[in-house]
Amino acid sequence: MDDGYTREEQKMLYETRKIMHAPDIAVSATCVRVPVYVSHSEAVHIEFDRSMSPEEATDILSKFPGVKIIDDPQSNEYPLAINAADRDEVFVGRIRKDSSHPNGLAMWIVSDNLRKGAALNAIQIAEEVLKRDLLTSRKV
Repeated sequence: MDDGYTREEQKMLYETRKIMHAPDIAVSATCVRVPVYVSHSEAVHIEFDRSMSPEEATDILSKFPGVKIIDDPQSNEYPLAINAADRDEVFVGRIRKDSSHPNGLAMWIVSDNLRKGAALNAIQIAEEVLKRDLLTSRKV
């Protein structure tokens, strides 16, 4: 594209803004095709209003259903695309302070894009709506 970004990178920007209901959220993505059978891998850098330690982020993320932390850099254990294949979980690792921003964190996230894509997410959202009894019937 004219600005040097690809269509896939622009799609990341637009979809993030749409999903987060945040039309002004800053997103910069670099998308690269790599030869794997399945799975998407993302290097994610997040800036917060306040400082957050990697330990605090790990604790919060580990409590989310469907998120699995694999983060032991000393043993070279972190999420790999091949290990995410045929799994529903989203794998997060390499959680660390972002050296470019005082309130930032950097992390590596991997998931099987065929299983943890639109279809599975739609089912999980529907299940959560039912569990929370958020569905109301309309009177005709």
